[in-house]
Amino acid sequence: MTTLAKMRGQKAGAEPRAGPFSSSPPAFEHIITGIDESFLWRLDDYPWERNVWNFHPEFEIHLIRKGAGVAFVGDYIGPFSATYLTVIGSDLPHDWVTMMPPGEVIEGRDLVVQFHPDRIREATRLLPEFAQLGDFFARAQRGLVFNGETLIKGADIIERMGAKKGVARLALFLQLLDLLASSAEYEVLSSPEYSPKLDAETLDALQRALVFIYRNFATDIRLSDVADLAGMSESAFSRFFKKNTGNTFTDHVNKLRIWQACKLLAETDMPITDICFEVGYMNISNFNRTFLRQHRMTPSAYRRLTPQRRAQRDDHPAIDETLRR
Repeated sequence: MTTLAKMRGQKAGAEPRAGPFSSSPPAFEHIITGIDESFLWRLDDYPWERNVWNFHPEFEIHLIRKGAGVAFVGDYIGPFSATYLTVIGSDLPHDWVTMMPPGEVIEGRDLVVQFHPDRIREATRLLPEFAQLGDFFARAQRGLVFNGETLIKGADIIERMGAKKGVARLALFLQLLDLLASSAEYEVLSSPEYSPKLDAETLDALQRALVFIYRNFATDIRLSDVADLAGMSESAFSRFFKKNTGNTFTDHVNKLRIWQACKLLAETDMPITDICFEVGYMNISNFNRTFLRQHRMTPSAYRRLTPQRRAQRDDHPAIDETLRR
């Protein structure tokens, strides 16, 4: 984004957006650290101009402190809630979307640490201990989300970094890298097959399609409508969309619909049949079949879970067979 270099550490002057994506197309995010910094630590409100589907060569350690919503990381689409700790690799598109009424802001929703992996690799020549981070960087290239003690300890370290400067902050950064690199408490997000074409023209067309889909997934949305918006034939758009999101158009819409259904199942007493139609399905059989395929359990079984068990289930899709009923 062209204004990011001027806004480092400051809130954007534009009004917060109400929808999940900025009205301007996503682009390469230019990240600048100070001459006395080897990495960037930043506290963000939500939403503001940096909250868009974006990519950059820097690695990003991202802590969501408040709120809930849907995460987009490469070809991954799934729920998040506070507290949520991820690591995003170089040039991996990402966004964390919270549905917000116009004009509302979640203060301090995000804590972000960004650093260029080349700086760590260069330091390896003088400090060979840094070489052990190579495997971690390779895993993080697909995006990682952490849980358990790693989540608790990692969140605490990132929070404490805000009050430190200089060597003290660097020491916490290295402690954080060591914690995440040595942890087995993580899930990989994006698939190894995901390989988008990252250029301005592609991102512009894809952004318009993603905005339209997100705003209309609960309606009778059609491939032809989105293809027209992107200025392509249906067949060309299908190939384009699969290549650059990692999902087919139908799978992308279904993931958004089931995410919304999960929210309604967990947060309301709305009958399941009503939820089916509310999120865009035309018949209950299709809804149940899609829900079962994504969550390996029925909507009614999902609703019966306690909040804690439901959160564990969303993080770990494998579930006892008894919960399928």
